[in-house]
Amino acid sequence: MQTKIGASDTVCARRAGYLLHGRKPTDGGEKRKAILGTWLHEGMLTAARQKFGWIVERCVEDESIRGHIDAVQLDSATAAKLPKRLRPSLPAEETTVEDVKTKSPYQWDNILRYGASEAEVRQVLLYADLLRSNGFADIEGQRQLARLGAVNVGRMRFRFVNRDTGDEHVQEMAYSAERARGARWWVQQVRSAETPEELPRTFQGPGLSAVCDHCPFRTACWGPVVAGRRPQSILIHDDADREQALAEYVEISAQMKPLKDRQKVLRAMLDGSEPGVYGDNVLSWSGGNASKVDDVDAMVALYERAGLEVPTAPDVAAMKAQLKAADLPVPVRLDPDRRTSVSINVTLRKKP
Repeated sequence: MQTKIGASDTVCARRAGYLLHGRKPTDGGEKRKAILGTWLHEGMLTAARQKFGWIVERCVEDESIRGHIDAVQLDSATAAKLPKRLRPSLPAEETTVEDVKTKSPYQWDNILRYGASEAEVRQVLLYADLLRSNGFADIEGQRQLARLGAVNVGRMRFRFVNRDTGDEHVQEMAYSAERARGARWWVQQVRSAETPEELPRTFQGPGLSAVCDHCPFRTACWGPVVAGRRPQSILIHDDADREQALAEYVEISAQMKPLKDRQKVLRAMLDGSEPGVYGDNVLSWSGGNASKVDDVDAMVALYERAGLEVPTAPDVAAMKAQLKAADLPVPVRLDPDRRTSVSINVTLRKKP
């Protein structure tokens, strides 16, 4: 069993619990993104260290949390306490903890609009709080930094990098002691749980959350895949749960309907508008391309040129048309390998 939680593992309470209790992963995660992210981190942080003298990839810890900070930009007063070879060439106005996050193009618009997630902010708050309370860990390779003692971190910075384009987006915020206490409380709740199953699932589950889709404890948390059922169905235990879920479903649907109706009107209004920048938003269009269909005539010609026998098969559409014209039923059969989409239908119960 682990005795400390990694700050980078504070994404989901239950997953942190599995790690703390030494559970073995039940699923494989997404390796390619992790490898690419590690490669980008190494290149960026090496450049920051060589060009600006920033402190990169350093360990912080106390009796319950540990972590590796991507980068620390010291202020001039703190930097002056270090040997000259360790001082940054460009000190910060106030000591800043930076975390580099690589993102896919599909996440990029959300990053630009909403910035760091709650879990990402919690991670960096813990880094900053550890520095403010304990300073750098007193371990081999960073003894000089450890002698600084507690470091007065004033700001936190997120540097988001688009993995496909290399675009960067920087978000800064002031260190908040109140929010740091909340992050510490979150860790304490995980540590105090007797089993991981006592802890809440932070995300919506496989199929609804990319975090859950690639979680190494997906099966341990949500159970094995059951054909024809979504993982979230395990959250319903009895009719009382169904009644509550249906009531909430109807309530939310009523709240969403006017918004969806208005969204349809706005979409119709924008139809035909030229792509471009309008205020804070960029309009672009996708789709509208001709669909590819099988070119039977071209295939027949290709068969003939190649000396191949042209296959013959019943023309289903023509046969159905002839049967209907003759007032005969069209035979059908059930294919167990093909399923129609499942739609939910909720109607108001008639009062007795």
